[in-house]
Amino acid sequence: MVCIYPSLIAADPLCLKNEIQLLTPYCAGFHLDIMDNHFVPNITWGPYTVNAIAQLGKPVWIHLMIEKPDLFYEKLLLISGSLVSFHIESNIDIFKFIKIIKEKKHKASIAISPKTPISEAVPFLNDIDQVLVMSVEPGFSGQPFLKASLDRVSELVLYRQKYNATFRIGIDGGIDETNIELVVKKGVDDCAIGSGIFQQSDYVAALQRLQGLVFSR
Repeated sequence: MVCIYPSLIAADPLCLKNEIQLLTPYCAGFHLDIMDNHFVPNITWGPYTVNAIAQLGKPVWIHLMIEKPDLFYEKLLLISGSLVSFHIESNIDIFKFIKIIKEKKHKASIAISPKTPISEAVPFLNDIDQVLVMSVEPGFSGQPFLKASLDRVSELVLYRQKYNATFRIGIDGGIDETNIELVVKKGVDDCAIGSGIFQQSDYVAALQRLQGLVFSR
C-alpha cells in the first residue's frame, strides 16, 4: 500500500498543532525534516519539538539531514514503528546506526541525495526497511521535481525484484498532483509531500486528491 506523509517543513509553524490535528484522520503519518545548518544550509526543529509531534498519536517519518544523526536520534522519543531516515552521505557507522534504530523498534531508512549513485546503498539494502530517494537537493521545500529521480527509483525496483528484497522505496521533493501517479507507477511506496499539500487553500482536500490519484490506479 502506498503511504502519503504530509511534510511539515512546508506547514505554517504558527499553526502547526492545528494543521496536524486537521490532517491526522486522513494520512499515514507526518514527515519531519531535521536540519542543522551544516549538513544542509537550513535549520528546522530540535528534539523537544519533534518529540511533542511524535506523541500526538500518528507515526512519524523523521528525515535526519544533519552531520550527527546518531546523536540527535538518541534524544528522540518516538512511538514504535516510526520511520527514521538518515543520509548515506553522513560520516557515521551505517550498520551500527541501523542496528540501534531497529533495537528501538523503529524502521531504518537510508536517504540518498540526487548526486549520490544508488549503488552506494547496495551494501545496506538487506538490512534496512526503506530507501529514500531525494527528488530535490536536500535543504528547502518548494523545489521543482528532478525527473532523473524516476530512473533512480527504477534502479531500486530492479534490485528489489532481482533479489526478492523487501525494502520500501520513499521519495521526497516536488511531489504533487502533476506527478504522483507517475512516481507511484514507477514503484514508490512512500511519498513525503510538503508544498503539494500546504500551499493549497484546503489541506485536507489537497491530501484527498493526491490519495485519489494514487488509489484509483
